[in-house]
Amino acid sequence: MTRKMSRGLRNLNPGNIRRGSFRYKGERAESSDVAFRQFESIEWGYRAMFVLLHTYAVKHGCRTLRDMINRYAPPSENNTEGYIRRVADATHLLPDEPISTTDAAVMTAVVAAMSEVENGVAAKMSDIWSGWQLFIADVS
Repeated sequence: MTRKMSRGLRNLNPGNIRRGSFRYKGERAESSDVAFRQFESIEWGYRAMFVLLHTYAVKHGCRTLRDMINRYAPPSENNTEGYIRRVADATHLLPDEPISTTDAAVMTAVVAAMSEVENGVAAKMSDIWSGWQLFIADVS
């Protein structure tokens, strides 16, 4: 049986980041998806997840998985508590433990877990690490 590819993976947007008023690096200029962003490669999609979570920390004071995921996947649209539990279990982080969005080991694990929640399949760590390199080059 062939499994249908998730919308996030088809869009090269493993975080299912919604369309907005600005463009991320690596985002396609023209999108065929009316609701979600599309990227040039999966690495650019992962970079966007790192950028968005880092923005939550810097601009909105989100310091924990709970803070970030409540903003990322709000209860009005998601089973946010279930999302938090799945990411916490996968990363072995406590939901209310402070994390740094510039810690490669922590954030690649968080983004891998979030991608699996969003898409229903395990993420390829090599793609996540490539996205991390694109992200951290701009932060450093």
